[in-house]
Amino acid sequence: MKKLLFVIMGILALLIGLYPFIYAFVEQKYTFLGSKSSEVLHNVIWKSAFFSHIILGGLALFIGWSQFGKSFRNKNIRVHRIIGKLYVIAVVISSVSAVYMGFYANGGLISSAGFISLGLIWLVTTLAAVIQIRKGNVSKHQQFMTYSYACTFAAVTLRLWYPLLTKITGDAESSYIAVAWLCWVPNLLMAYFINTKTVAISE
Repeated sequence: MKKLLFVIMGILALLIGLYPFIYAFVEQKYTFLGSKSSEVLHNVIWKSAFFSHIILGGLALFIGWSQFGKSFRNKNIRVHRIIGKLYVIAVVISSVSAVYMGFYANGGLISSAGFISLGLIWLVTTLAAVIQIRKGNVSKHQQFMTYSYACTFAAVTLRLWYPLLTKITGDAESSYIAVAWLCWVPNLLMAYFINTKTVAISE
C-alpha cells in the first residue's frame, strides 16, 4: 500500500508539474488568468510573479517527489544533492512569488490569508530543512523536507479539491475560498503524521 501511494503521488506530481505548459498552448481566457481583472493582468510585477510561481513551483513538484525514494536516495547521494539544490532554489523563488500573489487572490481576505500562509510556511520549512542538513542533522532535515513537499503538493490537492467542492456546492467562489486552506492544511497534518510515525520507528 505504501509503495502504491508513493507511485500515485509521483504520477500526480509529474502530471501537475507539467501544468505550466498549458499557457503555451491554451488561450489566456481559458486558463486561470481568465479569472483575473485587466488591472491585475497589466501589473508587470504580478505577471512576473505568476509565471515564476507556476514554472518554478511546477519544477519543484516535478523533481521533489523522487527525493523521498529511500533506495534511490541512498544509491545516488550526489544526484540527490543536485536535485535538492534545484528544489530549494525553485521553492524559494516560487514561494516568495506566491506570497506576493496572495494579496491579489480571488475570494478576498480569507482566501488571501490562506495562500499567503501557505507561501510563508513553504518558504520557512524549506529553509529550515537546508539549515538542518548543514548542521548534519539528517533526521530533522528529512522532517522539514516532508513538510516542505506537503506544501509543494498543494498544487495537486488544490486541483483535486476545487472541482470536487464546486460540483458538490455549486458555488465556485466559496469553493475557491475553502480550497485556499484545504489545499495545504490537510497536507501538513499528513506530513506531521508521517514524521511522527517515522520518529517512532527510528526509536
